[in-house]
Amino acid sequence: MPVKKSYDAVIIGGGHMGITLGAYLQRAGMETAVFERRHEEGSAIFTSECTAPGFLHNLHAQYMEFLDWMPFYHDFGLEKLGARALYPKAQSGIAFSDGRPPIVLYSVEKPEHLELSRKSIAVYSKHDAETFVEIRKKVESLEEMMVERLYNPPELPTAENPDPDFFAREALLEILGLPSHYGKASPRTVIDCLFETPELRALMYRKSVEWGIPVEMEGMGMAGITSCFWIGENWRLMIGGTHTLAHAMVMAAVREGMDFYESSEVVKVLLKGKRAVGVRLKDGTEIEARKLVASNADLKATLLEMVGEENLSPLWARRARDFRIGPSCVLACTGLALHEAPRFKSARHNPDIDKTFYTVVGFDTPEEMLDYCRDAEGGRIPRIPGAGIWVNSLWDPTYAPPGKHSLCGWFFFPKASTHTREEWAEVKATYNDRFIERFRKWAPNMTRENVIADYFYTPLDQQDEMRLMEGDFMNGAMAPDQGGPSRPFPEAAHYRTEIEGLYLCGPYMYPGGGASAANGYNAFKIIAGDFGLDKPWETNGRGY
Repeated sequence: MPVKKSYDAVIIGGGHMGITLGAYLQRAGMETAVFERRHEEGSAIFTSECTAPGFLHNLHAQYMEFLDWMPFYHDFGLEKLGARALYPKAQSGIAFSDGRPPIVLYSVEKPEHLELSRKSIAVYSKHDAETFVEIRKKVESLEEMMVERLYNPPELPTAENPDPDFFAREALLEILGLPSHYGKASPRTVIDCLFETPELRALMYRKSVEWGIPVEMEGMGMAGITSCFWIGENWRLMIGGTHTLAHAMVMAAVREGMDFYESSEVVKVLLKGKRAVGVRLKDGTEIEARKLVASNADLKATLLEMVGEENLSPLWARRARDFRIGPSCVLACTGLALHEAPRFKSARHNPDIDKTFYTVVGFDTPEEMLDYCRDAEGGRIPRIPGAGIWVNSLWDPTYAPPGKHSLCGWFFFPKASTHTREEWAEVKATYNDRFIERFRKWAPNMTRENVIADYFYTPLDQQDEMRLMEGDFMNGAMAPDQGGPSRPFPEAAHYRTEIEGLYLCGPYMYPGGGASAANGYNAFKIIAGDFGLDKPWETNGRGY
């Protein structure tokens, strides 16, 4: 399609946050276009046949924890456009190399599922089982409050309320019946105070890190609780691959009249004085933005390169330079095409571990999990090649040829910049062998002969392909000073920039990464107020 030279709104980057913002703007009456560097939209929400034909692997976004609440999913009818999901009963678990009983945590779809979680934990500790169930039930009662926090811009500090996050955190902890100091503690401290069982602690450490929460970082206790008790048992599997969600989002936006341009990299935000008036593509094409430009691209690239440091105030230039990326949210991923699904030694106690959606493999103790995290955050390739794995073909046969299975798994790894390209090439060529050798101690059938083909996706690959800088899926460190109303930094927390008409909507914005579509939706709320657009959240009866 020939490039139109003028739009009301221009979106830089076709990740799902940018698609979300653009679709709502188009529906609100703004003529909108997305310009995407790659050959397709969706960024990290994609599916690949990277191992062998017919084997599907979600190399980045894997589980969909927000579908029940995601405004875009419901407002645009994505299920009718092919974005359909399964909700596996056994949600997360951990197996052990000596074959002792696994711990399996189940969905909250039915009350009896929570009782199964209680029974699984009680094998080790009745106290821990009761504690987990009690907190999980209370978290369920808070769901509406937590969703409204997710799908609204963060409350900004005022003279009367200089730390709005503090009061919200205190209120949540009080309702949960937990001490207020847990909010200032690290997730590890909270987990250790709540649970006495080493096996459960190891699983919970990993679940904290799973959503990018550094397990030993002070001040992240509430975020760890959210990750372990709310998001952790809401994981959905997209039927046919996560790319079905991205494709449905694009189709919904096109149906609204929005335009998409692939292989169209934006290199410059065009300014008139201190106002954004358009963009320039890598091939020199210039597109006018009559009302606004919004960026889903990397924060530093947007401000320091596309806008240009010379066009920023000293404060904004310093804030952009100082914004930290990684190390706790940095991923590598494995893809294995298998003859057989893993059969765990621990399954003799509870066969559900063989059909658990997300299974932690390679760690027998919480100390091993901590050493693994410390390696990754310290810039070292983890000496323990353990992972969290999904065998999606167990639930959806479209992921693999008949009778075969498709496995993918996440490793938390050092930042891309900690190693050279040559060193990453060596990791890419050898780390799966290390993982499979260790995996066999947990599941004896996981031999090299069981693997038809394999693929390893490094943090550098993710930076190169998806522009997840350093391989960080949040595109910005999760830390107390870079969260809530301080994400990415206080002056930019409401999605506006100091450049008039330039907005931000990427994963470095509140509430962070993950396939929530919240950043794009919240940016739309701010823009709707700035431009006098209709506010559908005021009339949809949803509360957000």
